[in-house]
Amino acid sequence: MTFVGQRSKKESITWFSQHVSSGKAAFFAQYGLDFVPGYREGVFLWDVESGKRLINCHCNGGVFNLGHRHPVVVDALKQALDELDIGNHHLLSEHRAALGRRLAELAPGDLPYSVFAVGGGEAIDLALKLARAHTRRPGIISVRGGYHGHTGLALAAGDPQYREPFGPLAPGFQQVPFGDVEAVAAQMNEDTAAVLVETVPATLGMPIAPSDYYAELRSLCDRHGALLILDEVQSGLGRTGRMWAIEHWADPRRGGRCVEPDILVIGKGLSGGIYPIAATCYRQELNPFLHEHPFIHISTFGGAELGCVVALTVLELTATPGFLPRVRELAERLATGLAHLQERYPDTLIEVRQLGLMIGLVFPDESCGPLMTKLMYEEGVLAIYANHDPRVLQFLPPLIMSDLEAEESLGALDRALALLSRIRGWAIIH
Repeated sequence: MTFVGQRSKKESITWFSQHVSSGKAAFFAQYGLDFVPGYREGVFLWDVESGKRLINCHCNGGVFNLGHRHPVVVDALKQALDELDIGNHHLLSEHRAALGRRLAELAPGDLPYSVFAVGGGEAIDLALKLARAHTRRPGIISVRGGYHGHTGLALAAGDPQYREPFGPLAPGFQQVPFGDVEAVAAQMNEDTAAVLVETVPATLGMPIAPSDYYAELRSLCDRHGALLILDEVQSGLGRTGRMWAIEHWADPRRGGRCVEPDILVIGKGLSGGIYPIAATCYRQELNPFLHEHPFIHISTFGGAELGCVVALTVLELTATPGFLPRVRELAERLATGLAHLQERYPDTLIEVRQLGLMIGLVFPDESCGPLMTKLMYEEGVLAIYANHDPRVLQFLPPLIMSDLEAEESLGALDRALALLSRIRGWAIIH
């Protein structure tokens, strides 16, 4: 049976508008982005009807770190289907146990326990509930312009545009500018349960924190008895050239090893783009509450056994010797190309924010990000602007991208920059 192209593109768009989201259908029609994914493989997506091909440099925020339908991940799921189903979240599980143990082995620091979720928002909710239960404090400090999901506590910790339309939410949340330890210190008090930060805030436009930021946050949390929660739903699992983004920030108190969070939240890429799964990984010291109340947080589909098989496969692929060095090599190749484009379009591409393959391209004003999204689409690349800083185009290539595909992406960016520069009357250095 063929699943791609069972009906016409027009019919699919009509049904989507009538039964899924009329707003999304209208938005994409307005901007001429009526792309309906059909066949997909590796770094590529093809439109279900026109055959238009896109290089996916959006990756759904890191879901497709390993590209589309990675054959090893697909084979693992196919084989698991001969024996497993989602399992029962009330019972013990061989496969959740194996995934938890492997995460503990790979985690940044001592994080021996994991609770599994369907998505990142749910995993953030659990992290915040655990922080409050452990400290018996209500206060949560998060970053202004951050993004942690659309569920209850995660929504309260995120940007106002996502929570204000729904009226009052849980109290106890405060926001500070990213990268500003003094602002965190000014809000920290005896009621603070945790500080929640995306290690690299993607939706904020990929700002890179100062070298001492996380070590100082760690010290500040320790002094006040608060927890440090790192959201690596997008930045983890090799995206920055290391297994975890926090590995780029050293802690002098740990002999230069990376800053260690109390709780690490991961997701998106853990799914392999095949089966939804996320995880909240936490320190031994936080376990007593969940030990005493083992059924106080449950998720029917969180840690589905089929998903555990997929996630273990993703971890093994990412931890394979040579995989992360290759990501760093590709990042260096792209950095060289982007530096050349900055020289060629000095008035247009004003900054490149890059940590491995987590890249933000900064333009002069907020109209440029949406416009570049459209121009890149026309040039055959899917890349989407940062919603909390529309000056920035998020550029997230799959980690498995070849050198040839990288050059093709840079060529598309070159052409889009040339057109944007001509539209705005900005300089082009030939």
